[in-house]
Amino acid sequence: MYKRFYNLQRNPFEITPDPSFLFATKKHNEALAALYYGVRRRKGFVVMTGEVGTGKTLLVRCLLQVLNRANVAYAYVFNPRLSPMEFLQYIAGDFRIPTAGKSKSDLLLDLSSFVIGRHQKNLTTVLVIDEAHHLSADVLEEVRLLTNLETPQEKLLQILLVGQPELDEKLDSNDLRQLKQRIALRSHLGALDLDETRGYVYCRLQLAGQTNPSQMFPMDTILELHRQSRGFPRLVNTLCENALINGYAKQSRSITPEIIEEIAADFRLNVIHGTTVGQAMQGESSGEIERAARTLLDLYAYLRNAQESGADLRMAVGAGARKNEPYI
Repeated sequence: MYKRFYNLQRNPFEITPDPSFLFATKKHNEALAALYYGVRRRKGFVVMTGEVGTGKTLLVRCLLQVLNRANVAYAYVFNPRLSPMEFLQYIAGDFRIPTAGKSKSDLLLDLSSFVIGRHQKNLTTVLVIDEAHHLSADVLEEVRLLTNLETPQEKLLQILLVGQPELDEKLDSNDLRQLKQRIALRSHLGALDLDETRGYVYCRLQLAGQTNPSQMFPMDTILELHRQSRGFPRLVNTLCENALINGYAKQSRSITPEIIEEIAADFRLNVIHGTTVGQAMQGESSGEIERAARTLLDLYAYLRNAQESGADLRMAVGAGARKNEPYI
């Protein structure tokens, strides 16, 4: 809809993890290098964590493209809410191993034979588990046992766990200490800083065909974009996509900070349910809290005086309202 108006050949801010739009910050390069090194050097266990929307799945897709070209067989689990048996059936099926009517012991034997057979041909086999923070303790134990497929020199099955910071919390539990000790490499993806946010937006616009991205998104707009998105790429995409739609509707060649602010409000980006009263008070200034406290004390004193004088409370409230005094 807006592509012709903004001289774009494709949509620059789709939220799907398209490897062709990878903007390789230092953090993303380090994380991708750790994943690739762990696989190629057969380190066994590699973990990557990151907050929601930081680009973890995009990096996984980039890695899978590389593995495809390198003749590396992989099973990719993108929905790990499975029982231990379902988990084994899934990864066996992804490796093209027949699973119908097989017991757990049969599946383990077939998986072992498959991995050993590939190792004898000097081929690498990888298990990638995305959204790994959803794995149950029982399935994580199955994952640990799969790492027992090894020679004296190296692991036969390379396992990549990718998930939100809750994954670190699970791995820190006492019950999973054996699994934690087997992790060879770890990396963490954080949010983009201001310069990275600008580079991220401009890079995507240029890849989509825009030759003057700084005119479309001036620096003051980037500042507002970073403030509203907090540097999370997924939120940057959402805000920018809707900003282009909004800008097209207004026939504005440049996206203003006001457009970003308006869209952020529409998407309720500053609304987070579950905030406790204590947390809410911490966000208030001390002056506002003091004023609120004085108002309550004044109200309490007013009502008590009204009761002590024997006046009817309803009449007192009505009189207070006429005099612009505080009332309930």
